[in-house]
Parts: sequence; C-alpha cells; structure tokens
Amino acid sequence: MNRLQYETSPYLLQHAHNPVDWHPWGKDALDKARREDKLILVSIGYSTCHWCHVMERESFEDPDVAAFMNAHFVNIKVDREERPDVDQLFMEVCQIINGNGGWPLNCFLLPDGRPFFADTYYPPRPMHNRPSWMQVLHRLYHAFIHRRAEVEAQAEQILSILKGAQERFAPTLQTTPEAAPSPEDLEPVFQGLRRGFDTTYGGFGGAPKFPSTMALDFLLRYGWWTKNEEALGHVFFSLEKMIRGGIYDQLGGGFARYATDAAWLVPHFEKMLYDNALLVSLLAEAHKMRPSPLLEQAIRQTLEFIQREMSSPEGAFFSALDADSEGEEGKFYVWSYDELLEALGEERSWVAEWWGASPEGNWEGKNILHRPHEPEAFARAQGLSLHAMQHQLEEARGRLLQVRARRIRPGLDDKTLLDWNALQCSAYAKAFEALQEASYLEAARKNLGFLQTNLRRPDGGLYHTWKAGKAKIPAFLDDYAFLVQALLDVFEADQSLHWLEEARHWTTYVLEHFHDPAEPLFFFTEQNAVELPVRKKELYDNATPSGNAVMARNLRRLGIVFGEEEWVELSESMIARLRENIRKYPQAFGYWATAWLETLRPPFEIAVIGKQAPQLGRQVLGVYLPGRVLQTAPKPNPAFPLLNRGELPTDETWIFLCQNYSCRQPVKTMAELMQLIELERS
Repeated sequence: MNRLQYETSPYLLQHAHNPVDWHPWGKDALDKARREDKLILVSIGYSTCHWCHVMERESFEDPDVAAFMNAHFVNIKVDREERPDVDQLFMEVCQIINGNGGWPLNCFLLPDGRPFFADTYYPPRPMHNRPSWMQVLHRLYHAFIHRRAEVEAQAEQILSILKGAQERFAPTLQTTPEAAPSPEDLEPVFQGLRRGFDTTYGGFGGAPKFPSTMALDFLLRYGWWTKNEEALGHVFFSLEKMIRGGIYDQLGGGFARYATDAAWLVPHFEKMLYDNALLVSLLAEAHKMRPSPLLEQAIRQTLEFIQREMSSPEGAFFSALDADSEGEEGKFYVWSYDELLEALGEERSWVAEWWGASPEGNWEGKNILHRPHEPEAFARAQGLSLHAMQHQLEEARGRLLQVRARRIRPGLDDKTLLDWNALQCSAYAKAFEALQEASYLEAARKNLGFLQTNLRRPDGGLYHTWKAGKAKIPAFLDDYAFLVQALLDVFEADQSLHWLEEARHWTTYVLEHFHDPAEPLFFFTEQNAVELPVRKKELYDNATPSGNAVMARNLRRLGIVFGEEEWVELSESMIARLRENIRKYPQAFGYWATAWLETLRPPFEIAVIGKQAPQLGRQVLGVYLPGRVLQTAPKPNPAFPLLNRGELPTDETWIFLCQNYSCRQPVKTMAELMQLIELERS
C-alpha cells in the first residue's frame, strides 16, 4: 500500500493499493521533488469519474508502468473535490496547452512546482492518434534529462500566462463611466441566453446537456420582473422536460449530472449533491411562482433521495453516487421489460408503458424510465381517474424501489464538503419556504449545526472537507460564500438572529482573508495559502455558482440588514467590474447576471412587526419575490434598519415594504402587501 492509505477521500483510497507510490498533495511531496530533483506528476480525478477508473485499471495497476513512474517521478494523486484550488490551476494549464480539458487530468511539473505539460486520459497502447501513457512518460522524462532548458522555458511561459490569466478579462472590464443603470441593460443578457434555447427539449444547446441551473434561475427572476413570458416559459418548459426525462430518477428521485442526448433521456448516471441542491432550490422558487404538482413531486422525491441515500445521522450530506455498479454504467437504474412485468404483474403492464418501457428497450436493450405521456390523456386511455392512476403509480413506484434496493448499489463518495453541504442546506430552506414542510427546515438547521461544530479550525477559520471524524484542508472562497448564503437563507426561514450573526462573522472573515486590495474581487484561496505558484480568482460559474458572485449577493443582503453601506457599495463595485463579461458570456456568468439584476431591480425589503409576525412572515416566504429580504419581530428593534420603526400606529401586526432607500405606508394584510408589490413591478 502507498501513502494514500492514510487519507479519508474515497477517491484517494481507491488508489491506495496501486503499485504507484502515490503521495497526497502537500509539502512533503513537493519537498521530496525538490530534494531529489525529480519531475512531479499530479494526477487529478474524483470518485465517480468513469475514465479515471479506466486509466487506473489500464495503467496505474500495471507493475511495469508503476515501476517507471516510481523511478523517475514524484507521483501525487488529487481528489479534485477536496482540492478545487489545485484542480482549477492545473485545468487551466491543460486548457492553455490543448484548448480543452477533462478528467482524469494529468499535469507534469518541474521539481520546483512549475507546470510545463498537461493532458487528460491516455490509453495503455497507442490508439486513435494518441500515444500510450508509457510513451508520454518516456518522452517527458527524456525531454527533462536531455532538453531541460526547453522544458524550463515552456514552464516559464505557462507560468507567465497563468499569472496574467485574470488579464483575459481586462478588455471587457468596466473602465469608463456608464449612463445611469436601468433594467433594459439586461436585455443583451436575455438575448444571449435566448439564442441558446432548445425550444424542442428545453435547456440550452445540444448533447451533452447539463441543467444550466444558474442561467435558468436568472431567467426566472428576469422574467418575473420584466413580465417576459418567453423567459418564464423556457424555465418551466425546461424543468418539465428534465423531470419527465431519464436524467431524473423516476423511482428514487434525484437528478443525474447530465444527459448524453438532447432530449434528457439518457443520463450519465452519477448523482452529485451540488446538482440536486441547485435544482431543488430552483424548483422551489419556480413552484412559488406557479404552483405545480409536477414541481412539488420532484422537490419531495429529490429530498427523499437526499435523506435516504446522501445524509448521515449527524446531519451531514455526502458528495456523490457513482454511475457504475458491478462495473456497468447505469446497471442499478435500468430495467428489462421482463423485470418490470415480473415486479409489477402482467395486469399492471400499463405502468411500464407509463414510464416509457418496451420489450426492445430504449438504451442498449434495457429501459431508462421516463415519462413520455400526458397524465390526463393516459389515465383516460386506461379507464382510470387521474387520482386513481396516481395512487396506483405511487404504489408501483414503491414496489419497484423495493426490487431495486436488492441490487448492488453504485459506489458512494461519503466525504462531506463544506461548499456542497451549504448549497444543500440552502435547498432545504428554499423547499421549506415553498412547501412549509417543517422537516426541511429542521434538516437545514441540523446541517448548519454539524458544519459549524465539525469544520472549525483552531485558528478561527474553517475546513473544506470532513470524513470519519477528521476535518482537513483550509476552506476556500466557495466554502465561505455558500455557507454565508445558507446562513442567510435559514435565517429568513426561521428568523433566528444566531444565523444572522454567524453570516456577518464569516463575511468579515472573507473580507479579511480573501479580498484583493487592488480590486473589488476575492481570491479563491486564503492569503496564507502558499503551495501553488499562482493565487487565482474564479469569476465564472462552473458546475456551481461563482464564489465571487455569491459573495456579491451576500454583501448586498447583509448590507441591507445591518445598514452596512460599505458592503452594498463593494457588492455593486464587484458587479460593475464584470458587467461587460455578463453581457457577452451570459451562460458563464449566470449568477453574476442575477446579482446585477438585483442592483437594477433592488429586492423588496419586508419587515413584519407585531404579535402575528411569525404567521405573516411564513406567508411572505411562500410568495415568489426574487431577492427578497425579510425580517420579522414582535416589536420594533433599533439594532436593524428594517425593524427600526419607533412606535407602531396600533398594537396590530404591521407589514412594511421598502425598496431602494424608500418605504411605503405600512399595511396589515398579505393582500395589501401584494397590491403594493404589483405597483412596484408595473
């Protein structure tokens, strides 16, 4: 066994028995390379990565390959989910060299840690115009020994590009004053997204097709404010197509990472915590705007999946489920027609038809369950009422889940990541707002309690990852940004001031440890992180929102609540810095577009004060009001600008609506509040 046996990451532990002498990323491995003047291989992947497993079987388990790697390289294995800083930097190297990237990611560094070459998967033998892994190793080692000056020059050139990488935004960063901002400024953003609409199947573009949650969330907010039915229609159409497709687990709930086809039928079967968290949040917001049994069912079933398969008893959430079981992709989830009939009974063959199953199958002779039929018409065709059909389908779903539970399960990556957990915590809070299900709020509170107890560092910061009682790796910007967002979301749901104070505390920490004094943006790593040659800022959305964009929204929300004008100004400066990028690349800057929208259409600030404040506050939570800031209290509180109301007109409960530094006359009912809001929208 190699040094990975002492790690907690499931991905690293998968490689602990390789004959390759793997090291975890860290000072020991980097010092060894300097001391022995050896090249460094940094091989990056994650536990549910199919081609990572393939390359391990083909190359890293080969004794001859391992012997050469051990003799001539210091070999480092990295779980990209544990070390997103390492992954981001070396992925950028790969993109500089090749114009693209992916995983497994293999990056080669000089003994002093400067990268000079990177690429993805290599086969064990030359094929498809690609050399074998051993050929690559020999060529790079030979170049290092015999043409070291050339290798050094290439490393220096790459390092220069990396250090100037933020400059790639410079031509489009805002440098001259603009006219007074208006909501029309976002029309180019909408049009940019609109050009990518798939009007046949929903979503954006063709295969492979990802949910693009941040772009859809922006369209929902933009469509509501501008009353743009095309924007709203595309959101609801896309969500319906996903929920009815194979990307959604029709039996167990939850969404796969992406679809391999444009119609959402054939998923890449791995399930990631962050995808499900972001989609539940979006579904909850969409359901508040236009309540729908389909959306509600997807929210409930997905959270059942999270509770059943992705949650620990202590309140933590796990990271991912693999696509493979028994070495076959999707084997756990797909069905032969005969398997379905055996489980359901011949008299229920219509249930198999409902889920799009047939004797010939729709994927490699098996059936990926999906929903091709309209419920009302299908029920009529079976001679059933809609209610009776739904009851029988739910019964059949339970029966099939019981059968499926006896299969060999996909591998579970059971590490706890702070940033992904915070996203799921927010999802529970949003689902509570939409469905008023008390258990959802309790799950969010329990998760926050776990994170705040188990991921604290002795020096006052937080850790990024936890598993088996051990927390490690200093937290990154995304960890703090998503945690502050979750604290604010849970605060709005239960109005406990403890969450609000924690949000302010961690925001202050981010300002002190991540902020760039040269410009209004945040670095991805803390100021004392020294292992990497470049300290990067991540500005665009990836699979999760940009941490900088989330912090821009956090600063505005907290600035409003605490009257911290400097925080609101910093938020606006961050957004102004990226305005042209948002216009030009809206899919890459979807969360920034939402933050920008909130400066052009400032969120509603709502205070509910009086004896009935908790009940009225819950009603406010259930209404779609994008970016809303809500505070409730039994009496005025001068500590908070929104609650600082002096003497109330009477001892009744009052609702105060403010926006952009001005307030309306207080009202007493939700109906009156909604009338005021409609006036502001018109």
